[in-house]
Amino acid sequence: MNTTAFLDILSRAEKLKCNTRHSWTSSGRHESVAEHSWCLALMAMLVGDEFPELDMDKVIRMCLIHDLGEAFTGDIPAFEKKKEDETKEDEIFEKWIDSFPEPSRTEFLKLLKEMKERQTREAKLYKALDNLEAVIQHNEADIATWLPLEYDLQFTYGADKVGFSPYMQKLKEAIDQVTQEKIKISLRNDSSH
Repeated sequence: MNTTAFLDILSRAEKLKCNTRHSWTSSGRHESVAEHSWCLALMAMLVGDEFPELDMDKVIRMCLIHDLGEAFTGDIPAFEKKKEDETKEDEIFEKWIDSFPEPSRTEFLKLLKEMKERQTREAKLYKALDNLEAVIQHNEADIATWLPLEYDLQFTYGADKVGFSPYMQKLKEAIDQVTQEKIKISLRNDSSH
């Protein structure tokens, strides 16, 4: 890739460091989209041993690029995102990718198509991890940052994505246990005031 294209792509991708998500960090500030993508890629690396038959390099690449469209649109929380928002983000992202030099253009478009179709185990794993990362991050944040609807969403978000893998089902159960404990402690603290 020539240096101009390289720097142009990084300049746009840098916006993910500036664009914040609905999630909060444990230190009490909004999480950036870039932080989410980094944690997601780390999660994929950490579960790699559980999926020896998968192309984990591909899963990590999916994790790293999955929200690049938000460099243009910003983040819209899943519970507010409409089909039109997804379509707009996809269109802008694909138009941007069309400007990439080869072979990056073809690789990104191929990954994006696989991620959207979610037919391969790699794409299913990436999407399950994407949903679970948001739930894990909410557990890391102070419960005071949660919206009322998130008490239920913590248990349902991503539950429909883990069925392809016994390990991912077990991970979701472990995350749910952390959520239950967090809510229980919060209720205990509220009743003692």
